[in-house]
Amino acid sequence: MPPPAPPSRHAIRLRVNGTPHELEVESWTALLDLLGDHLDLTGTKKGCDHGQCGACTVLVDGVRVLSCLSLAVMHDGREVTTVEGLAHGDQLHPLQEAFMQHDAFQCGYCTPGQLCSAVGLASEGHAKSLDDVRELMSGNLCRCGAYAQIAQAVAQVVLGPGPHASEVARSAWIAGTTVNARGARAGEEPA
Repeated sequence: MPPPAPPSRHAIRLRVNGTPHELEVESWTALLDLLGDHLDLTGTKKGCDHGQCGACTVLVDGVRVLSCLSLAVMHDGREVTTVEGLAHGDQLHPLQEAFMQHDAFQCGYCTPGQLCSAVGLASEGHAKSLDDVRELMSGNLCRCGAYAQIAQAVAQVVLGPGPHASEVARSAWIAGTTVNARGARAGEEPA
């Protein structure tokens, strides 16, 4: 019996963070694995490998994509932006600066996906409030629980300087269903 044929490989061309690449990959190679294993771009993280945590979020032609669920061959001829491609030389992207200002990361594992998702959110133009930012970023999980800081950082860039109040939290506070953790006096608005 002859030995099995080697797996077929497919030639693809990608522009990753502005740099063109020509590669040959197996048909089952995920975009996430291509970035890390073939291009040595390790900023994009493998979290759950099931598309549920958002740690692997990158931008493909400016649109948010979960790279663990997306096959590399599907993106032949496309522009891929990873966290490494957000800054311009030493000049950080405004979202990277806002994340630092708001201390919007703790362990940092989810930060690359959070940043790429936030850049995609900003270009989509659907966020009109802090609550919109929270909803539109809800596909990106942070196991450390830095959600309040992440939402404020994204809102600062997308909505303009804050502080940004949450209408959901405000209505719950006014209705008396929420205790203000900062010990605000009656009649004061929550932060």
